Amino acid sequence: MTQGLPPGTSESGTVELQLDADTDQNAKPGWFSGAYLPHFDADNLIQHVTFHLADSLPKSALHQLELSIEEMPEDERKQRRREKFQILLDAGHGSCVLGEPCAAKIVQDALFHFDGERYRLLAWVIMPNHIHVLLVLQPGFLLARVVQSWKSFTARRINGWLEETGRRAGARPSQGKGGTPLWQRDYWDRFIRDERHYLAAVRYIEENPVAAGLANRADDWPWGSAPVRCENERTKGEAKKKVPKDACRATLPLVRDCGRSKDHGGKG
Repeated sequence: MTQGLPPGTSESGTVELQLDADTDQNAKPGWFSGAYLPHFDADNLIQHVTFHLADSLPKSALHQLELSIEEMPEDERKQRRREKFQILLDAGHGSCVLGEPCAAKIVQDALFHFDGERYRLLAWVIMPNHIHVLLVLQPGFLLARVVQSWKSFTARRINGWLEETGRRAGARPSQGKGGTPLWQRDYWDRFIRDERHYLAAVRYIEENPVAAGLANRADDWPWGSAPVRCENERTKGEAKKKVPKDACRATLPLVRDCGRSKDHGGKG
């Protein structure tokens, strides 16, 4: 369980999280191909994962992206694709339903639920149409299964909340036969090489709301690890020197009731 969470964040026991089945014992770690992208799964690696809403990247924009890099050498093409991909996400295309506090809270609670059991969260941010997570998998658990469990549970829960409240966010995300998936099928992952890379990844993740123009400071954004990190550092620093109480400015929005999916077996 994540320690030192922002005020108002529910403990993992209240999330009533029912994710996918336990680890596939026949699955093998290492390189494998996803729907569109290669992935790497292994124990004791720090990995940066990005996954996004299905409507967050317009096909026309992706087509233009590929045209713009097709003449580049392979290594440069990979780097430029990743950079342009992030720029497209930060442009705020699609329903951006994760900008709703209830939807963001559902996702953040899901990330917290198996922290310390299936993985260790090191940094995270929930943007309006995508998620960044930095984590270390616990032995015996595979990244692909962990990401899929997040997607499966949060899709059911968010769709249930949308249905119960009659909310619509653009083309309403849904999950199931005949519906448009809430999440894009695949995800991006990158393993961390060294301490310098790790610090850069944490800074990149926590500063994403600032880079996207959604916050003035990283710890202004409540749906991420920056305010947690800031509060922990402030608490430790109080023993050594006076630290302003408002040093960490983000507070978790009051979210009274996010409903629950009709196919959800736990209590709301």
